[in-house]
Amino acid sequence: MLNYKLSLLFVIAFITSQAQKIEKVFLDKTDSTRNCYTLLTPQKLPWKGFFVLLPGFGEDAERVMQQTNLPKTAARNGLLTIIPTLQDGPLSFGVDSISQLTLQKIIDDVRSKHKLDGLPFYIGGYSMGGSTAIMYAENALVKPAAVFAIDPPLDFEHFYNASRRDIRISVNTPPHPESTYMINRLENITGGTPENTLNAYRKLSPYSYSDTTQTAIRKITQVPIRIYSEPDIRWWLEERGFDLTSTNITECSAMINELQRLGNTKAELVITLNKGYRKPGNVRHPHSWSIAESDELVKWLLAQR
Repeated sequence: MLNYKLSLLFVIAFITSQAQKIEKVFLDKTDSTRNCYTLLTPQKLPWKGFFVLLPGFGEDAERVMQQTNLPKTAARNGLLTIIPTLQDGPLSFGVDSISQLTLQKIIDDVRSKHKLDGLPFYIGGYSMGGSTAIMYAENALVKPAAVFAIDPPLDFEHFYNASRRDIRISVNTPPHPESTYMINRLENITGGTPENTLNAYRKLSPYSYSDTTQTAIRKITQVPIRIYSEPDIRWWLEERGFDLTSTNITECSAMINELQRLGNTKAELVITLNKGYRKPGNVRHPHSWSIAESDELVKWLLAQR
């Protein structure tokens, strides 16, 4: 019985030592749906840095913490961790100028309240959240110590044209609902199509295949960056009727290739195999948080200090 009690006390002590305080902070206390962030505070001091983790399109912080252990793993490893909700809530189009401004306000709020100047800063995210993170890294005056993205859409000229093609070739089956939505959303943000507002699409894109000046990515040739992708083309063909031109792997690989050729020795494309599963139920999907292994990713981030 004594041994049992000692073991139980050890387990409780271990869990307590690993715990993180989780709270929601609102920039506007009268609005609980947007302009806020979920904060995970490490148990022990001193902190090793702070980490901004951006949800995918349509996700909130609770969904993020259901799908991945990254927030808790980062906090357990001494990183003050922030999951933002931007000005349009979960449907924020994180790469647009208003979203980027809101993200900056959130980061400034965290820095000010917790006196983080001088600590390493990391940023990353999944899908549109990854795009948002890369866009922020490109334009930030103070560059992050490292940035990562999990299967992000990067080139919105390509995204628009792939969505339009999906509608065009959908003869016997309906097009994916996302295609129509994204076409309308992009036209609304840019004021037109790539044919008549190409510069607006390039400005919206963390990477542009057609921009031979490489304007966006030249800003991060000294920033460690890692992009994850699981290009399971058989799954996409059978489950969605998509080919490689409708997935993110083409622009992800192109961006990393160009960064490496520009001299970024810490630009890395991580290709995974059969790791994409969504919770609850562990449903197979290669476009998932789970393709990035939490412990290994946090270890890589901390190594970039």
